[in-house]
Amino acid sequence: MEHGNLSRRENRQLAVASATVGPWRAAAAVGAVVGGAALAVDVVTGHWSTGILAGPVGLALFFFFLVGTVGGQLRKDTGDRRLRRWADAHPWQAALPASGALLVLNTLALTLLGSWGVFGALFTSLLPAGILLVVAGVVGSVKAARHSG
Repeated sequence: MEHGNLSRRENRQLAVASATVGPWRAAAAVGAVVGGAALAVDVVTGHWSTGILAGPVGLALFFFFLVGTVGGQLRKDTGDRRLRRWADAHPWQAALPASGALLVLNTLALTLLGSWGVFGALFTSLLPAGILLVVAGVVGSVKAARHSG
């Protein structure tokens, strides 16, 4: 599948499809453990506030998407080889759906559970979403380079 043979819409659909092949059960477990640990630290240290859940939920979301996305890029046992080849050829595009989902969900969590306004929450959520995009893109690029060289 060459990039030139696909429309922008088809590339977006392939990016979303490639995001579904990650180890999402393991990612959910890691996210729950990290979020629970962060909440426990907040409760034990007495950082009580109306937004006590916002930070732990944000951490849980970040680690959920990190493990799911990077794990999906490193898995070899996915069912569709064509999808795997596309994701290997387009590692940055394959990382975009998870990064976008993290941006939206973290913004919602900070807005609804914390004391941030929409724009403050969106601005704050750009950092973890950007980190996720960079880490997943670099992992996918290195994997693709190792397999082609």
